[in-house]
Amino acid sequence: MRIHILVASAACAIMAFSACDGTCRNEKSVEITVSEGVMTLSPLSDNTIRVQVKGPETATLENLYYVEDVPTPTYKVKETSSSITIKQKCITTKFDKSTETLSFYDKSGKKLVSEAEGERSVEATEVRGTAMAAVSQTFDQPEGEHLFGLGQFQDGYLDVSGLTRRLTQVNTQISIPVMISNKGYGLMWNNYGRTDYNPSTEVLELEQIVDEDAEGIVVNTTSTHGNIRERRFFETFKAEFDAPAEGEYALLLDVGQSMARKHWLAVDGNVLFDVNNMWLPPTSSVKAHLAAGRHTIEVRGARGDAPTVGWRLVDGTTTFSSPVAEALDYTVFCGTADEVVASFRNLTGKAPQIPEWALGYVHCRERFNTQDDLLENARTFREKQIPVDVIVQDWQWWGSTGWNSMQFDPVLYPDPKAMIDELHGMDMKLMLSVWSKVDRSSELGKQMAENGYYIDDTADWIDFFDEEAAGFYWKNFNEKLVSLGVDSWWLDATEPENDDLVGRVVGKDDVPGELYRNVYPLKVVNTAYNGLTTVRPDEQPLILTRSAAAGMQRYGAVTWSGDVGNDYETLRRQIVGGLGMMCAGQPWWTYDAGGFFRPFNQYDDADYQERMLRWIQTSVMLPIMRVHGYMSKTEPWRYSEETEKLFVDAINARYELLPYIKKCAKKVAEENYTLMRPLVFDFPKDEEAMRQDTEYMFGPDYLVCPVLAAGLTEMQVYLPKNPRGWKNCSDGAVLKGGQYVNVSVDPDTIPIFVRL
Repeated sequence: MRIHILVASAACAIMAFSACDGTCRNEKSVEITVSEGVMTLSPLSDNTIRVQVKGPETATLENLYYVEDVPTPTYKVKETSSSITIKQKCITTKFDKSTETLSFYDKSGKKLVSEAEGERSVEATEVRGTAMAAVSQTFDQPEGEHLFGLGQFQDGYLDVSGLTRRLTQVNTQISIPVMISNKGYGLMWNNYGRTDYNPSTEVLELEQIVDEDAEGIVVNTTSTHGNIRERRFFETFKAEFDAPAEGEYALLLDVGQSMARKHWLAVDGNVLFDVNNMWLPPTSSVKAHLAAGRHTIEVRGARGDAPTVGWRLVDGTTTFSSPVAEALDYTVFCGTADEVVASFRNLTGKAPQIPEWALGYVHCRERFNTQDDLLENARTFREKQIPVDVIVQDWQWWGSTGWNSMQFDPVLYPDPKAMIDELHGMDMKLMLSVWSKVDRSSELGKQMAENGYYIDDTADWIDFFDEEAAGFYWKNFNEKLVSLGVDSWWLDATEPENDDLVGRVVGKDDVPGELYRNVYPLKVVNTAYNGLTTVRPDEQPLILTRSAAAGMQRYGAVTWSGDVGNDYETLRRQIVGGLGMMCAGQPWWTYDAGGFFRPFNQYDDADYQERMLRWIQTSVMLPIMRVHGYMSKTEPWRYSEETEKLFVDAINARYELLPYIKKCAKKVAEENYTLMRPLVFDFPKDEEAMRQDTEYMFGPDYLVCPVLAAGLTEMQVYLPKNPRGWKNCSDGAVLKGGQYVNVSVDPDTIPIFVRL
C-alpha cells in the first residue's frame, strides 16, 4: 500500500505520508495506490471530499463543474496497519486497506455511507480513437434511506432510492448527477457524459405484435423547423422474463429512439405507467413488487420504436456508472439538505441575486406573431390593471430571415427597438427566445459555416466547446440583440435537442461528443452570461434555459420543465421534477403553467380551465411564476369570466407574496438557501414526510399542497411533524403536525398551511 500527500506548491516535491502524521495545511490531496490504479482523495471544504480513481491513460477534460481558487480546508491524516483515515472538521473518510473501500462518517462518528466491497470498476475503453475509461461505483445504502435529486425527470419519482434512471439531456428531462440523502449526506457524480443510475442487470428485447389495421392519429406538434402536423401510429411489443426472487424490481423502458411519444408498460397485464405527450424522454422508470418466476412484459409505443426493458432487483445498494469518463470521480458532502446544497454551491458556484422583477408574473405564449400583437396585449394588461413584469416573445420572430438569424423579421417586427422602448415605458421587461442553433442558409449561418463553427452532421447546432465559435456567436448576439435593449433571454433547446452530441466531435481538438454529452447547456449559458455581465456590468442577467448541468446556478439561470401536456398526472410529474431540481442544487425553476400542449377548445372547455387554474394556482408558490401554451393565446381575458377572475386572483396573490419571496431570494444569493423545499430539507426524520412527493415548503413558512384531481371539494394532506402545528390559510384552523387531515378544497386556491 502506498500513500502520498500532494502539496499545493509546484516547487515542492511529493511528501511521504510519514512526514505528516498530524494536521496538514495547504495540501491538495492524498494519493493511494489501489487495484484499479491511483485513488486521489481531495478535501474540498470542511464537510466535503472528492474521490477520484484513474486507471488507464485517458484524455484530460477541462474543469466545468467546480469553481477555481477554493481554499483547501485543514484536515488530519492517520495511517494504521489496516486503514488510512482523513479527518476533516465535519466529515471523516476511512480507507480500508484489506477491501480497498471507503466509508464516510459525520463528526459524531456515525457512518453516513460506504462503498460496496468489490464493486468499483475502472476499465480502459476507447471512443473513436480517444482513450477513455468506463467507470462504475456501488454504495451500500444505510437502512431506511431515502434519496432525492438527479434533476428533472418525467417518471414521477421524488425518492429515487433503488430506481433505475438513464441520465441524459432531452426536452422535458434535465440530468444533474447530484442527490441528497435523509441520512445526512449528499453525493455528486462528477461526469460530463451519460450516467446510468442503478443500471439494469438484464435487458429484454421485445417482439413486435403486428397489427396491420392499426390506425394513426394526426397531432400538432413542434420541431426544430417550427410548428408541424404529423401522423402517428402506435404498436404493441411483448417479452417474458424470469424474476429470480420475490421482491421490488426497478424497470427501465427505452423506446429505442431519441424521443418518445408514448410511455406505456404493463407487467402481467398490470399497467405500471401510461403517459402520452408530443415529446417524451426516450426512457422511463418504474418500481414494482414482483413474485419469483415468469412474467410477461407488454409495451405500447409509437411506430418506429424498438423498445427494450431493463430490470434489476432492488438490493439495498446505489450505483453510478458512466460508459465514457476521464476517471471514476465522485464527491461526498456531509450535513443536512441545506448544508449539502450550500457546500455544493460554494464549490460549483453560488447563485447570484436574481433580478427582483423576475419574481413577479412572467407572461408567455407560443407565440406573439407580430410587433403589434405583442404590444396590444401588453397594453391590455396595463389597461385591465393586471400585474405583469415580463412579457415573452417566443420563437420565430426571425421569420423569413432564417432560424435564429439574430434578426427580427423586417415586416412582422419593423422596429424592435421601438417595441422594447414602449414596453419599458409601461414598466415591463422583454424576454426573447434565442436558440443555440442558427439556420445555415441565413446570412449569419453562412458565416458560421465558413468559419467551421457548427458541430458537424447536426441540425445546425453551434459548437460552444470551440472558444472561437462561442465568441462569434456572442459577438452577433450582442451587436444584433443586446444592443436593442432586450432585458432577459430564453435560451431554448440547450440540451441540444435530440441528444445530438452522440457520435459527433466538438472543440478544436475534435473531442468525442459523448465525453461532454450532458454539459452542452452549461457552455451555452456560460457564453451568454459572461458576455452579458461584461457589457452590462451593473445588471444581473436573467436567463431561462430548457436544460442545465451541475454548476448552472452560478449563472443565475432559471430552468423550466419543457414541452409538457396539461393533464393532472402531468402536473404531478412536473412538481416532482421541480423538487428533484432543488435537491440537485438548482434554486430557480418553473413550468409552463396550464401545460404547453393544450386542447384547441381550451377557451370553451370548462374541464380544461379548471385544471389550468390548478397549474396556475400552484405556480404562485413556485420560484418563478410563468404561464405558457402551444398555439395559444394565454391571456386571462381569453377565458370565461369566472376563469379570468380566478386567473387574475392568482397573479395578485403572487404580488401579495412578493415581499416574502424577495426576502427568500436574497437568502438564496447570500446564504445558499432553497426556496422551493422538498420535505427532506425541513423534516428529514419524519418518515411519513419522506413519502410525500408533491407537498413542499415554499420558504420557511408555507406548506404547499397542490390539487391534482378534478372536481375536488375535499382532499387529504399530510402535515409534517412540527411542535407548534400548522395554520390552514383558508379557514385559520390550527392543526397538529405528524398527521394526515382532510381539508376542504375551493375553486379559488389550493391548500396552503403556515408553519407555526
